[in-house]
Amino acid sequence: MSRQPAHPIPDIVPRERLDFGLEGDIPRHWLGGDAFKTRLFDAMSTLFPVGERFFITCVRDYKDQVTDPALRVHIKDFTRQEGQHGIVHTQYNDRLTAQGVRVDLILKGQERRLFGILRKHLSREFTLGVTAAAEHITAIMADAFVERPEVLEGADERIRAVYVWHAMEEMEHKAVAYDVLTKVAQASYRTRVLSMLLVTFLFPVNVFRIMAHMLKVDGYTRWQRTRLWAKGLWWLYKPGGVFLPLAGRYFAYLKPSFHPWDDPVVASYAHWLDLMDKHSPVTASNLLNEQLVAQPHR
Repeated sequence: MSRQPAHPIPDIVPRERLDFGLEGDIPRHWLGGDAFKTRLFDAMSTLFPVGERFFITCVRDYKDQVTDPALRVHIKDFTRQEGQHGIVHTQYNDRLTAQGVRVDLILKGQERRLFGILRKHLSREFTLGVTAAAEHITAIMADAFVERPEVLEGADERIRAVYVWHAMEEMEHKAVAYDVLTKVAQASYRTRVLSMLLVTFLFPVNVFRIMAHMLKVDGYTRWQRTRLWAKGLWWLYKPGGVFLPLAGRYFAYLKPSFHPWDDPVVASYAHWLDLMDKHSPVTASNLLNEQLVAQPHR
């Protein structure tokens, strides 16, 4: 299916019947009281339910053309994981609706962009390229969320557990869409690069647009929002911030010889996997506290 990496590839394990306690008393600004950081993750969550459905649809476009039995199983497990992500983030988004965030309009906009525009006007090969590119970006972001404790320092344990679980599964299935794109659809290098450039533009634009709405809902004045954006964007893009340390792995996608398994899972993957398996199905009452106490350090 693809060249053999020099390190073990994890199994893709769908984890279902998950309960993160999202109906509980989670603070509005759950990430250390920081509105910008909180709303960054909240905005991403609003995009996931429709986004995960889009990814599943784009991969399944080629399901009947897959002859590799292993890849068929990977597609099945990828679909189950992505479906569960949509379910949990819908529960997550119900909290945001209760806060006055217009999640319904955000979902409609996402539906129109992905299914009404991209799926309608671009080739199936290109939308699969969009899926593979988005999977690469979410996989390298997952590294930042779990391998660098300072990124989610001060987070409510329930939300942190959601993102740790989501990150682990993004790492497990990070090569599925790419393998379908290159081995089954046999997409050109041009398609791979152009679809990545489109995702690179659309993802932050949509996240920041949703964040702007959320900060208005929070009641901040224009001046207060300006200060939040200035401080928050510096946190994201400064040297050593959230995103710049990931630049090398982002640009690696543009190498003609790239494959997602050129990079292994993060060093703490086995630790988190042990916690999730120990507490399967994941529940807020046991995983949440233990994950913070046992957080490994690099």
